[in-house]
Amino acid sequence: MNYPISDRIKSMSESATLAMAAKARELKSQGIDIISLSLGEPDFKTPKHIQDAAKDAIDSEKYFAYPPVSGYQDLREAIANKLEKENGIPSSPDQIVVSNGAKQSIANLMLSLLNPGDEVIVFAPFWVSYTELVKLAGATPVYVTGTLENDFKPTAEQLKDAITDNTKAVLYSSPCNPTGSVFSKEELEKLAMVLRQYDNIVVMSDEIYEHINFGKEGHISMASLPGMAERTITINGFSKGFAMTGWRVGYISAPLPIAKAATKIQGQITSGNASISQRAALAALTGDLQPTLDMTKTYHKRRDMVLGLLKEMPGVVTNVPTGAFYIFPDISSFFGKSDGETKVTNADELAIYILKKANVSVVTGGAFGAPNCIRISYAASDDELKEAMKRMKKVLAELK
Repeated sequence: MNYPISDRIKSMSESATLAMAAKARELKSQGIDIISLSLGEPDFKTPKHIQDAAKDAIDSEKYFAYPPVSGYQDLREAIANKLEKENGIPSSPDQIVVSNGAKQSIANLMLSLLNPGDEVIVFAPFWVSYTELVKLAGATPVYVTGTLENDFKPTAEQLKDAITDNTKAVLYSSPCNPTGSVFSKEELEKLAMVLRQYDNIVVMSDEIYEHINFGKEGHISMASLPGMAERTITINGFSKGFAMTGWRVGYISAPLPIAKAATKIQGQITSGNASISQRAALAALTGDLQPTLDMTKTYHKRRDMVLGLLKEMPGVVTNVPTGAFYIFPDISSFFGKSDGETKVTNADELAIYILKKANVSVVTGGAFGAPNCIRISYAASDDELKEAMKRMKKVLAELK
């Protein structure tokens, strides 16, 4: 049978993070003791008051019908209120679209905004799905790459140089997946000075890690800066800060025409986000934030611990990430080296080497637009992290 798989699917890359996680699960099923540091998934349980809100919603029997495509009114009101009070972003409920995770939010935007021939400037290193979703919409990603010396953050000058007549959008995350880097207000102001010169370019600011921020300045939203609200789409969700990955709730706050376009796309593809998940999300926004603050403190301690252990590994070069739960070391010093059986020539091969030799799952930096790096998630227990670093140190030392 010759199945008619589309060219767009044939040309699309599989998510590297999910692919590595699948390999780790396969090895685990064979009884191998794999420590997985590949997925961006909190290892905490969803806070109890959020779970209880979902149970109450089920017991009330009021939320069994199809929800509105863009989300329940009270949830959208709560999101708009949060953005106003916490982020300084002017927003109203009709500018909010609740989706099945931030990934769907981004896909909605790509399909709503882009045409073949359009360009999207993507700050690199980038989350693996950004570029594939740009290409799915028929547009072209244009990479602006930050250096490790600058905490992987591109500069305003680089942004200005990358803009062409075909540029329709700029996409980035802060705190960043995969680097953990956070743009300061001063750095965002410099980017905004460039972007305010263009009335045909929108900014897509992915802020899903906003609560996992270790810096003194805290989280700064691009849309809060003067003249940027009307040209910025803020992307956020509940997966990371509230340990709600499986609940699948993300959202955007966008200028009204864009919010309407995203709602139109969503109405044809999935309709509204699961009703019970929305009730849980409302509880997350309006309830006690202390569990989130406690999680962030734990992540901060883990970051420091893992950084310290990585510094004990000759050839591993890191910066100090100030958000999210990733470390993104440069491991290019190992390229061309061998343990006598296996020769490593790139980050892809090093990630596989670490998986097979150390039974530790990490992700190649090539998938994030940084072929000299690997991504290590420290969303794991202290004991797992210590053991994983011990194993990695041992097998990396064997590469000569």
